[in-house]
Amino acid sequence: MAEPGPRGPAARLRAAVRRLRPRSVRARATLGATAVVALALGAASFALLGILDGRLVRGAQADAERQALATAALAARGRLDSVLTPGLGTDFLQVVDAKGRVLAASPDLAGRPALTPTRPGKPGTVRNTWKPAPARGEHRLRVVQVTTVTEEGLVTVYAGTSLRQADAADEAITAVLAVVVPLLVLTVALVTWRVTGWALRPVEAIRAEVAEISDRDLHRRVPVPRSQDEVARLAVTMNATLDRLEAAGIRQRRFIADASHELRSPITVLRTQLEVAQAHPDPALWGELVGGALEDTVRLQDLASDLLLLARLDTSEPAPDSPVDLAEVAREAARARRGDRVPVELEIADEVTVCGSTLWLSRLVTNLLDNAQRHAEQHVLLSLRADRDRGTAVVEVRDDGPGIPAADRERVFERFTRLDDARSRDEGGTGLGLAIARDIATRLGGTLAALDSPAGARLVATLPLDAAARTT
Repeated sequence: MAEPGPRGPAARLRAAVRRLRPRSVRARATLGATAVVALALGAASFALLGILDGRLVRGAQADAERQALATAALAARGRLDSVLTPGLGTDFLQVVDAKGRVLAASPDLAGRPALTPTRPGKPGTVRNTWKPAPARGEHRLRVVQVTTVTEEGLVTVYAGTSLRQADAADEAITAVLAVVVPLLVLTVALVTWRVTGWALRPVEAIRAEVAEISDRDLHRRVPVPRSQDEVARLAVTMNATLDRLEAAGIRQRRFIADASHELRSPITVLRTQLEVAQAHPDPALWGELVGGALEDTVRLQDLASDLLLLARLDTSEPAPDSPVDLAEVAREAARARRGDRVPVELEIADEVTVCGSTLWLSRLVTNLLDNAQRHAEQHVLLSLRADRDRGTAVVEVRDDGPGIPAADRERVFERFTRLDDARSRDEGGTGLGLAIARDIATRLGGTLAALDSPAGARLVATLPLDAAARTT
């Protein structure tokens, strides 16, 4: 098998980024908040420096323009002195004629050559120029150039101002921001780290508690924080899930115990019969012993079939959804009971099609009829109708027996439940028939309930009609 070749630079870079990426939620939240605050403070600092510097520069320029315009007005009237005194906000002045001769200057520029204009200007125009990048320790300069007409021709007035105040302000603010911004970023990082840790502490408590819960500790619950936030709702949901798991475990253990009890009785009886037959090899007794053994074997077979069906109903596999004529299923179930001790009367509508499987639906109707015949006195009524308005098929089974007390109308659908335990055992009941019937109805999207009845028991199952049957 060939070894993989060396990865490219892009792959190595991605791998390095993945290794450096914070793994905890706390670290990622802190890094994200710190990065956002750092970018915001950096942008705000640059904006502040730009606004402050622009205002200071515009103020210095305005002072230089006023001084240059005032000096140009004096030159135009011929009242210009050879030595000029700079006004407030101006550092030097110089007046140059069209031939490049210095006509007047401030003491700072006395004896110096004429300044070089940026470009020839028209009379009355004001032009600005910057001194190139200042040397170390120097400040920026702003020079204003004004051209005017005098009796001797065109002259140009230069007024210069130093931006020392702007440079000093920039340096001071930059120094302050260089200290304040990192401190703010660090403070945000620390606060975010602490607050995130405080917010995630209940989550860690929940995780630690769940990690210690095993299949034998389903009674334990995670701590619920007092805060009414998402973490509290997570803890409540986790406890509700543990409640369902505990209830499922209890039901499973109870089911195993009940199934073991149900299996033990026929197995014990069968073993006793076989031991008697072995100890007394009398052919006259074999018929009775074999008949009893066969009856117990059939009971074991039925119980095993019921348990297998319950196991299939408890799985998460999708329920069958093939169209089935429930009317035909009901008629076939009743047809197989002709000649029974208690006859079954039918009130069945034609062509009631539901979604499911013939096997499951037949088992549902059969279990309802078995229960009714077991407790009925003289007759059982099986009715089937389609409720088009609600889109359901209604299966109803009534008997004229003792009925079901109101307090037991939910308990009869629990597994291995018998309201008359001794009678049900004698007649072959295992206490699973109604439980299986309800599970089938529920898996097919319907319901099964014991409702009020003037006499006897009344069991009503509702099943969704097939999509095509709802429109007919």
